[in-house]
Amino acid sequence: MQAAVTLSEMGIASVIVEKEERLGGKLNRWDRLFPTMTPAREVLEPMRERVSASGAEVLTSRSVLSIEDEGRGVVLDDRTRLDADAVIVASGFDLFPAEMKEEYGYGLYDNVYTTVDLERMFREGTGIRTRDGRRPSTVAFLHCVGSRDEKVNQRHCSRVCCITGVKQAIEVKQEIPDAEVYSFYMDMRMFGPGYEELYRQAQQQYNIHFVRGRISEASQTIDGRVQIKAEDTLTGRPLKMSVDMLVLIVGMRSNASNARFAAGAGLGVQPSGFLAPRDAFLHNVESGVDGIFYAGAVTAPKNIGESLSEAVVAADRAAEYLKRA
Repeated sequence: MQAAVTLSEMGIASVIVEKEERLGGKLNRWDRLFPTMTPAREVLEPMRERVSASGAEVLTSRSVLSIEDEGRGVVLDDRTRLDADAVIVASGFDLFPAEMKEEYGYGLYDNVYTTVDLERMFREGTGIRTRDGRRPSTVAFLHCVGSRDEKVNQRHCSRVCCITGVKQAIEVKQEIPDAEVYSFYMDMRMFGPGYEELYRQAQQQYNIHFVRGRISEASQTIDGRVQIKAEDTLTGRPLKMSVDMLVLIVGMRSNASNARFAAGAGLGVQPSGFLAPRDAFLHNVESGVDGIFYAGAVTAPKNIGESLSEAVVAADRAAEYLKRA
């Protein structure tokens, strides 16, 4: 969306191919954004208005099968071809399927959720409730589900999971002040502006308990609660506790379409499955194939601000390419 707006400002027409029913991607599913707790709609709605005003053509509920002829065209899911002078790939990421970590019981136990499930509760305004409608008094978050995990071939860090977990833990305490909230982590990676401050706020103002250690096992008790086993690696002591809700903080994985795009257009793919830019510094929005550019999490996990900034640069590089072509 940002790339289309930037291209329009330079007098270049564009077409957005969006596989969902409406523009906005995963931001459509989010309620508030870290670290400022800004409502997602306050970012998304103005962006939609800018796209509409830009005159960009928008094709929703359509997907791209392949990129052809060095960005000279894309083939859509109905086999029609869109001719183009350049292509910006901004297909983002997939969320790690929590079912793959069977030891945590997602999809098996009633009160094991993901961060996406919890965000839906926030967005819909129904309140945080267990499967049988009770307000939880004890909630545990587990970081790095599907990140930095060789067992599921996800060795990379998803970068935004830690801050997502901190944000949601605070939101739970804001809604249920007397709830006990625990956060199990390997290490906290607070790399962005305002992230460390939010982490400190979670501890000092909201009294969220951060426990350094991974949950090794989860099981369902007879009353529908979730029993978890873990180790506090700072004290070396094993832990066993029952909670009303276990929330799995799922990471980013590469878009499942990346391999198909790469095969059709000769694009590079990183070991993580994300598409490889020409280099990590001077040409990080360029693919290595003339006429094909990248923006956002198609090359690595990124936050919204980084994705927007890359879109501006990708549009600028695409415009430069068109002048030379």
